[in-house]
Amino acid sequence: MALEIVKYGHPVLREKGKRIDHVTADIRQLAADMIATMYAAEGVGLAAQQVGRPLMLTVIDVTPTELPWTISPKLPMPLVLLNPVLSHPQGEQIGSEGCLSVPEVNAPIRRAEQVTVRARTLDGKDIGFDCTGLLARAAQHEMDHLNGVLFIDRMDAATRASFAGKLKKMQKETEATLDKPRKSRRSLVRL
Repeated sequence: MALEIVKYGHPVLREKGKRIDHVTADIRQLAADMIATMYAAEGVGLAAQQVGRPLMLTVIDVTPTELPWTISPKLPMPLVLLNPVLSHPQGEQIGSEGCLSVPEVNAPIRRAEQVTVRARTLDGKDIGFDCTGLLARAAQHEMDHLNGVLFIDRMDAATRASFAGKLKKMQKETEATLDKPRKSRRSLVRL
């Protein structure tokens, strides 16, 4: 089931994710729902914070934009990564980046060309792999989300200034939806 993606201005996007020590049925369902949400939104990655859950959980699938045989190492997509850790950044790439939680904003972002990823799978197995290109970019972008960092924080000052009006408007719209009083089910019952 596709979930609602929270937008820029929602405080959960700035929360560091909590470690997942036990894979429960709820975590499995959340991962499945996050994959469905990522595909429905035509994204290549999604962090739990983006669906309102501050957990160390992300899903990634770069095959919609990369040919499967160009992904090295050959990894089963979609990836579900619990408690991921990135290390050994090497080189540099600058590429256009966007975010499902910050719609209609794309900018060149500087990232490492290669990183090592270590994580746990839903099956409780520890995995590790080195990645480059789009997979490395996606892993770094999602890891930022898990630590409460957004890609706009990585923009250079001039680029961020050019989006200041759009970001301020988006933040106000998000805050307005958070401030609306919610009707309880009781108030909807007519006797």
